[in-house]
Amino acid sequence: MPSRQRLTPAARRAQLLAVGARLFAAHPYEDVLMEEVAEKAGVSRALLYRHFPSKHALFAAVYQQAADQLLAETRLDPADSLVEQLVQGMDVHLDYFVANRNAVLAANRVLAGDPVIQTIMTNELDALRARLLAVLPLADESAREAVSGVLKSWLVFVQVLCVDWLAHETCTRGELRDVCVGAVLGALRPLLAHDPAPDWPPRGHGTGV
Repeated sequence: MPSRQRLTPAARRAQLLAVGARLFAAHPYEDVLMEEVAEKAGVSRALLYRHFPSKHALFAAVYQQAADQLLAETRLDPADSLVEQLVQGMDVHLDYFVANRNAVLAANRVLAGDPVIQTIMTNELDALRARLLAVLPLADESAREAVSGVLKSWLVFVQVLCVDWLAHETCTRGELRDVCVGAVLGALRPLLAHDPAPDWPPRGHGTGV
């Protein structure tokens, strides 16, 4: 084991999360061992378990950190068009999904139904829904509840579709993103004050880049 570097508790936790994130991204959940996390971090197993009492606790912390980062990087800037905001948000999430395929599949399949992981996912989806509601051109406040329900269903649709795509890759990444963007635009059009994307899909769209 490498000689241990002295770090503050916060810095040590951050280091262990970084090592855990790399291992959960590189290997299936069941193949990641806490002993390997400790070895890669250059710490004793006792110190690792002091910060994270189980592999599940470490994975949950890694996934919470990822959810927080994805929310921070999803801008939803009102200065951009709705399509630009949706594409940017989808690209941020797809970048993470592709780079962390094993972790995403673990959260959605191996640990499906786990209350801690499901709470992390639900909180992120709720935050994304609230942000989208804030930038959509609602006809009036009476439309908010209907639009909110559409967004909730759409975010779950995107989650299921993306996880299936990670497992099987039945289309290109560009096609996947455009299916997701097109699905929410089509669902929202009847409920909004005006068409949020009259030029969608653009001519010659669907190249799958």
